[in-house]
Order: sequence, then structure tokens, then C-alpha cells
Amino acid sequence: MKQQAIQQEILLVLGTSFSARECAEKDSNTTLLSDKERLERACWNGLLHEMLPEIFEEADGDERLYLWRIKTSSNFLELELGQINYYMDAYFSIDPYSFLATESLS
Repeated sequence: MKQQAIQQEILLVLGTSFSARECAEKDSNTTLLSDKERLERACWNGLLHEMLPEIFEEADGDERLYLWRIKTSSNFLELELGQINYYMDAYFSIDPYSFLATESLS
């Protein structure tokens, strides 16, 4: 049976106590960055597993999820993780901008 690749999407809401925390700072050059830029840099530097260990479940074997894309918005960061770099279908996305337009039609 063909095995499917795992995709995961995470929304980090800005303006919360979590996004303002300075637990992700290991670099002294981040003092001039905003909370949004600091959080984005921490994610790219691999600190996402330390910040949110409860969402990363151990997959079978050595399958790891890699951070492929970070989409920035004024209110959140959308992180796209997966085993391979694959385009995420907007129909299955948790990005509010992808489904709010169709919500008013129902």
C-alpha cells in the first residue's frame, strides 16, 4: 500500500503572551526585532520543537517533519511542515484567509 506524506499546518497567533515570550532568544542580535520577527526567526532556527513539543508526535521510523514555509500575516504566522515540500491545498488549510470568503456564501 502506498504511504502518504504527512503534512502539518500551525497557526501562531501574534499579540499573545506566547508570541511575546523571549524563551526563543539565543541570539543577542534579536533585540532590535519585533515580536513577530523574533518568533519567525526562532521557528527558522529550529526552536519550534522546544517551544511546542506537545504537537510533534513521534512518527513511525525516522520520519521527521521539516519546516518548509512561513506565511506572515498581520495577526498570525502560518507554518507549513511536512516530510516533503508539497503545496498545501487551500481547501484543507486552517488559514482563515483561504476559507473566510466562501464562508459568507453558505
